[in-house]
Amino acid sequence: MAPSSTTFHESEDRLSPTTHEMHRALVSLMEELEAVDWYQQRVEGTADQDLRRILEHNRDEEKEHAAMLLEWIRRHDRGFDERLRMYLYREGPITELEAAAPESASRAEGRPSASAMGLIGSLRGSS
Repeated sequence: MAPSSTTFHESEDRLSPTTHEMHRALVSLMEELEAVDWYQQRVEGTADQDLRRILEHNRDEEKEHAAMLLEWIRRHDRGFDERLRMYLYREGPITELEAAAPESASRAEGRPSASAMGLIGSLRGSS
């Protein structure tokens, strides 16, 4: 990882413990995703079938780690939680899911909507 992605951009002593923990999780997620990419390249690059199976196993373990980190992030960041609930495991064009989601969906689940949290929301014009 490039240092700009793995280091703090602000003085560490001015950051809350929550921000430190989230940074740790986000950097770990980046590392796991990078490992998935590296293992996939090695899988495709090797001619040895036994080595390929080992590398595929290792790649899939990294995917498991990434999924666990993403779940931790979701549980600790309401913005991520809202967006992951909107986009994951849905059918249809990904870029149209936000427009199709009823504003009341997040409120029905006990979470404030993006607008209620003061977030900007969609930058697309209404169709």
